[in-house]
Amino acid sequence: MSSIMRFYYDPFAEVDRLFDDAFAARFTPSSAVTQKSNNNRQTAFRPRVDLHENQETNTVTATVELPGLKSDDVSIEVHQNRLTVSGEFKTESREESGYVVRERRQGKFARTLQLPSGVKHEDVKARMEDGLLTVTFPKLTPEQQSHRISISS
Repeated sequence: MSSIMRFYYDPFAEVDRLFDDAFAARFTPSSAVTQKSNNNRQTAFRPRVDLHENQETNTVTATVELPGLKSDDVSIEVHQNRLTVSGEFKTESREESGYVVRERRQGKFARTLQLPSGVKHEDVKARMEDGLLTVTFPKLTPEQQSHRISISS
């Protein structure tokens, strides 16, 4: 009995790859970390981020998609009004040969977000659950909020 391996062709996968490559080359900073894809091309990994603004609590919440990572594998730094989330997807110690398709990511990554001016590192709160990193910080600090000035006559 022979073993038959079937591959299914997805016509949109190549189009998605072309768009990913084009946008990664255009919008990824030169310091971005790259990884080799299954055809040995260098591709940049940028975790997906959702930003949500809450008017009532005057906060912004960034949700970063980091499937498979633990909080020990992720670093968060605040420097010069920039929040940088970085880390590494570690490879398992399996034999490298024998892969037909290898789509799971590996290697280091970094993603930087601009913070409003005046945000202190103590104001940034982070938690990680089920591969989602949630970072919350104030939208405006009290010094930035506008105050009405009355004109004396």
